[in-house]
Amino acid sequence: MTPAANTPVITPTVPTAEAFTDAEAAVTRLEELYREGTSFLCEKFRIVLEGGPKQKRFRAFYPEIRITTTSFAQIDSRLSFGHVAEPGTHSTTITRPDLFRNYLVQQIDLLICNHGVPVIIGPSDTPIPIHFAVSSDATLTVPQEGASSFTLRDVFDVPMLSNTNDDIVNGTFSGHDDGSAPLSPFTAQRIDYSLARLSHYTATDPEHFQNHVLFTNYQFYVSEFEAFARTQLADPNSGYSSFVSTGNQEITDPDAPLNVVEKQPQMPTYHLKRKDGSGITLVNIGVGPSNAKTATDHIAVLRPHAWVMVGHCAGLRNSQSLGDFVLAHAYLREDHVLDDDLPVWVPIPALAEVQIALEQAVEDVTELEGYDLKRVMRTGTVATIDNRNWELRDQSGPVQRLSQSRAVALDMESATIAANGFRFRVPYGTLLCVSDKPLHGELKLPGMASDFYRTQVARHLMIGIRAMETLRDMPLERLHSRKLRSFDETAFL
Repeated sequence: MTPAANTPVITPTVPTAEAFTDAEAAVTRLEELYREGTSFLCEKFRIVLEGGPKQKRFRAFYPEIRITTTSFAQIDSRLSFGHVAEPGTHSTTITRPDLFRNYLVQQIDLLICNHGVPVIIGPSDTPIPIHFAVSSDATLTVPQEGASSFTLRDVFDVPMLSNTNDDIVNGTFSGHDDGSAPLSPFTAQRIDYSLARLSHYTATDPEHFQNHVLFTNYQFYVSEFEAFARTQLADPNSGYSSFVSTGNQEITDPDAPLNVVEKQPQMPTYHLKRKDGSGITLVNIGVGPSNAKTATDHIAVLRPHAWVMVGHCAGLRNSQSLGDFVLAHAYLREDHVLDDDLPVWVPIPALAEVQIALEQAVEDVTELEGYDLKRVMRTGTVATIDNRNWELRDQSGPVQRLSQSRAVALDMESATIAANGFRFRVPYGTLLCVSDKPLHGELKLPGMASDFYRTQVARHLMIGIRAMETLRDMPLERLHSRKLRSFDETAFL
């Protein structure tokens, strides 16, 4: 029986909105509100599945943060975050405050300190979809449409794509229905959607992701990353606490075995963890801009401090050799997957902090510096395309564009990752390794590839790790560049 339009709506009893001047206490209240809401939905969902009443509607709401300012505060202009752009009310819905506790405490504390006013914590008017509410309860599974004895959306709220979007980060958001401006780059529904996708694509839970993310397009890097992780776990002074492989296999013993997951995920992901989340995550996104966009679309909601592409590329200059490095300082975007979200006329600037960290890491690992570094590394434009076999078509058009752009390397992921870093305000960088030279007759053939991978992968990965460790020691206010922030920006990173 389908409930009528006047079906009673049952909601949990939660505290009313309250002002807080202590960030820790504010986040604790967020956790209470979220826990009450999701526990209520899980309990009612279990009852309904067991044949309970279906003539009622059960609903719980995401908690929210709200702040109202009345003056143009003279904040520290060096900071790119932690303050609202102009007087008024700003708000955001919150999900998984347990997962984001450190982030939320930091962002709320900056707001309170910079503006001298409290934040208001209370329930929002945005329902929590039942799919997201039960995601942390392994004993509950939402059945597919038609698989249960009742129509799910008649009893519980379900995800709505109409309010799960990137309008805020894309700069097309016009304000919440209540007139408040956005406080955060993502709403709770958008974050919940990505948290679910991350578990699906990477076969690891979002809790394991670290603040520094390396992307690669080859599985060869994974074994090297695991080997490095084991050496770090064997060193009690390394600061690393555990290593997580696909299937959420977590080890702290450097000699502990890891089982091979029978069904590999689309984007195998591995985490070398530190207790404060400042470790390194490696994601094998495979080949292509679509995968690169998918991975970064979802990892962005975790608000990492940096992500860097360490993959292979085609070298476009005759002076390059296989195994040389390319440090991207510009991107030719012919990947097309972000054209609707970030027009191609938007420049993607190189970030000095990331560039310096990468160049210094190359110097440290190769033991070359200054003018000698040019023997193994070029700095220049990286072109990213969406056709892996572009060489088989008429080359006059692509080659002319590559020449006009001054491109020194070509791949299928780097510009996508950089552009999404720019779009999501996540510091980004690219360091590629030349694995073939198609314009000069050096194609990637099996014999060449084996020798190349054997000699170069470990060194390349170590450069990426060294760069991330440098960025980890950098103050956030320096790393999160103002170049990534617009003139009308959310207060939260």
